[in-house]
Amino acid sequence: MPYQEPQTETLKISVVRGQLNTLVNRVYRNETRVLVEKSGIPVAAMISIDDLNKLLRIERQRAEDFAIIDEMKVAFKDVPQEEIEREAEQAVAEVRAEIRAEREQAALARR
Repeated sequence: MPYQEPQTETLKISVVRGQLNTLVNRVYRNETRVLVEKSGIPVAAMISIDDLNKLLRIERQRAEDFAIIDEMKVAFKDVPQEEIEREAEQAVAEVRAEIRAEREQAALARR
């Protein structure tokens, strides 16, 4: 059976207080996620451990991606923006030409 994302329920904090045990069990079973509101403002959420682990993985990957971008900024700090853009466009054009050639070669091989 395919995994189905749980629905998100928005509840007032007073309702959450009264149903905490039941809500925690439903969150644990991936039946729901709970968005907790206080005075009509979303202030917290209850999610499963699986959801939390997914979020933490995404945050780690994002931090790694931004670290790479920061390294690139440092490496190219003295290179004018126009030159970077020109080089990037050239690299993209070269890769597209390679892909086009590979596809044409594959098409010829099928004939």
